[in-house]
Amino acid sequence: MKRLGIEILLLICMCVTLSAQQGSKRVNLKEIIDGGFRPVTSIGEMRSLPDGEHYTAVNRERTMIIKYAYKTGNPVDTLFNTQKARECTFDTFEGYQISSTGHRILVWKDTERIYRRSFKATYYDFDVRRNFVKPLSNTGKKLMIPTFSPDGRMCAYVIDNNIWLKKFDFDTEIQVTKDGEINKVLNGITDWVYEEEFSVTNLMAWSPESDYLAFVCTDESEVPEYSMQVYGKGTYPGYYNFKYPKAGEKNSRVTLHSYSVETKDIKHLSVPGETETYIPRIVFTTHADQLAVMTLNRNQNIFNMYYANPKSGVFRLILREENKAYVDSEWLSSIQFTEAGFTYVSEQDGYAHIYQYSPTGVMQRQVTQGNWDVTAFLGTDQATKTVYYESAEESPIRRAIYSIDNKGNKTRLTPESGVNRVAFSKNFAYFVHFYSNAQTPTRITVNETKSKKTLRVLQDNAALANKLAGYAYRPKEFIKIQTASDIELNAWIVKPANFDESKKYPVMMTQYSGPNSQQVLDQYGFDWEQYLAANDIVVVCVDGRGTGARGEAFRKCTYLKMGELESRDQVEAAQALGKLPYLDATRFAIWGWSFGGYNTLMALSTGNGTFKAGIAVAPPTDWKYYDTVYTERFMRTPQENFEGYKATSPIEKAKDLQGKLLLIHGTADDNVHFMQSLDYAEALVQAGKQFDMHFYKDRDHGIAGGNTRYHLYTKMSNFLFDNL
Repeated sequence: MKRLGIEILLLICMCVTLSAQQGSKRVNLKEIIDGGFRPVTSIGEMRSLPDGEHYTAVNRERTMIIKYAYKTGNPVDTLFNTQKARECTFDTFEGYQISSTGHRILVWKDTERIYRRSFKATYYDFDVRRNFVKPLSNTGKKLMIPTFSPDGRMCAYVIDNNIWLKKFDFDTEIQVTKDGEINKVLNGITDWVYEEEFSVTNLMAWSPESDYLAFVCTDESEVPEYSMQVYGKGTYPGYYNFKYPKAGEKNSRVTLHSYSVETKDIKHLSVPGETETYIPRIVFTTHADQLAVMTLNRNQNIFNMYYANPKSGVFRLILREENKAYVDSEWLSSIQFTEAGFTYVSEQDGYAHIYQYSPTGVMQRQVTQGNWDVTAFLGTDQATKTVYYESAEESPIRRAIYSIDNKGNKTRLTPESGVNRVAFSKNFAYFVHFYSNAQTPTRITVNETKSKKTLRVLQDNAALANKLAGYAYRPKEFIKIQTASDIELNAWIVKPANFDESKKYPVMMTQYSGPNSQQVLDQYGFDWEQYLAANDIVVVCVDGRGTGARGEAFRKCTYLKMGELESRDQVEAAQALGKLPYLDATRFAIWGWSFGGYNTLMALSTGNGTFKAGIAVAPPTDWKYYDTVYTERFMRTPQENFEGYKATSPIEKAKDLQGKLLLIHGTADDNVHFMQSLDYAEALVQAGKQFDMHFYKDRDHGIAGGNTRYHLYTKMSNFLFDNL
């Protein structure tokens, strides 16, 4: 069986090989890093208005918010103009938010980033009917997460970790909470780990009648504090201190509260369940007495959704799901409430599928089914009861958009083969379509949903396509690799433009390999791999076990031993590829960033010399050093899974490292701390292992800014040229 797999791989590589592009220009690294081959994928935010027939967008100069018609693309109104609004003290703005009634618009500027998603800014309230602008808050301070009430007459926001409330009718501002304190108590906003791993920054929710504001209070006072040295430009370095719960350490304590607008009382809502509970999402249903409270236990294998009465504090369990590994918290955002009940995406039949429930939590039907994954729930049209979703039905490496009506009739809305993403209008009558495949740069169109007709092309990236025609390169070829463990893996390969099958080429394997991730997708990309190929290095990317769109069993087989199977798959894929006549099995390298960097270190230590060299950028080096939510989801705590942590630690395996290593990290990485690479480097030193290391002063996990990226990729390229 394993021998047959190699034969199949050889056949695929021989028969599917694509010819090089006819151009003669040589691919240049600086041009790649500067975005010279990057498609235009931003058309400005097209934000659907409630009627679904119109959308808003900001003009190029960021001085106006303009209303357009989906059908024609023509402007029909200007909602805000800095040049014409009365008392407007600024010329441009960075973002905006419109109330449900459309009577008020919040605009903001002077954004100050906090972490990956969170920020604070100076906000202004624009009264549409009076054409008048004034600061939203009278405190003179920057604020966070402004949240309009459903009736549009109030707005809640956070200043210095406390919730404030603005009543527009009376032009009054009151402070709701008073216990907020930096690195101790957060009201409404979330701590570092919630933001990073649950992708949530706002835990406030208004009741449908705008009489109650529910919010989560996060007490992080007992969470260990991480102190990150920041060097800046001064004579002495400074420190940035923030709460970061590492695996097995104390988490923030979260509590739920409701604030009565009428009485100004705050009521504690006692959430049932374990003392260590995550509350990743709260949202009111269509009923004022039903606050949906979504919770996960610390191991994240039990999901409960309750309906809480904000006045009485009574809770009712509506939905409960247990999983032998973990519940994917990303699907909590797929829970959409209507008068008829709610939708939820679950893996209960082995694949991610959409389910419909009654208002009381009784499962009514499984909307989608089959041996494939739904990859995004896009919403339900309440008028027609039609459900819209994105899935990997065609292939794990492709995405298409479908609709399915209440009788189960399914329609594919995007016939193109490749990767399709869409953004629907509020009434689902139109969608903005983003499409590409490996050889086609992104094409963006506006489509009519019912007829699937393309109304207009917003961007075809024709200029990029014409530019590419002038270069000598080969596009990605998609192959399948059968490993020694008898696992079939999806992969792509990029060969030099002047590829000669009679030669022996060195190989660089690129991968990320993290849980439910995918690098092997039939979508456009022209990156570092093409520069390496232009320098006669074949580049291969393999999605191993644990990656996405191949069902729950494939996704979660790495549970409690994260890194073991992922690194084995890269090693065995390299060994299979090394049998190809045009690849030199003695000159294989592997690289990755973040989880990919971690997996690089694991592969170098477990591959028995399969890889001659490796590059690890910002790698976790022992899971006990990483955060609670992410790590414990896949590994549980170090106390529960001591052997699992030890078996998957590059630090523990430092003595087994084989091959040349380049280790790279930013010193101000708040995600994967620089400390991880320092500890790993020390382990290598004590094991007598020589290696190269480079650090970037005050750079975070992205290692960017100024000339940094070009320097980074030049260093990595030269390392490969010298060692392959």
